Amino acid sequence: QVQLAESGGGLVQAGGSLRVSCTASGRSFSSHSMAWFRQAPGKDREFVAAVHWSGGSIYYADSVKGRFTISRDNAKNTVYLQMNSLKPEDTAVYYCAAAYLNIIVTQRNAYTYWGQGTQVTVSS
Repeated sequence: QVQLAESGGGLVQAGGSLRVSCTASGRSFSSHSMAWFRQAPGKDREFVAAVHWSGGSIYYADSVKGRFTISRDNAKNTVYLQMNSLKPEDTAVYYCAAAYLNIIVTQRNAYTYWGQGTQVTVSS
């Protein structure tokens, strides 16, 4: 079992930056590929970014490429999402997820463990 807890959400103006974190407890964090998803009101949960368990491979959704950076610190059991140049359309609840896989995947149903989410609101 892996338990995930997000933190760091909040309210920021358009063009600003925010970093959200996800801390894991339980077994084998360093063996899990990690991802961030987000869900805006009335919309499906969508993939944002993912990082391989080794940290050696990363993938981003086109909508955030060049603005967001995912990283992980296996010594701290934590994965981060640094969000720069935020836009109002980035407003959503951000969820971290873990998958015991040796590849990066973007499909929501591939991830076994989920956090409770943290709200990110970008004002115009």
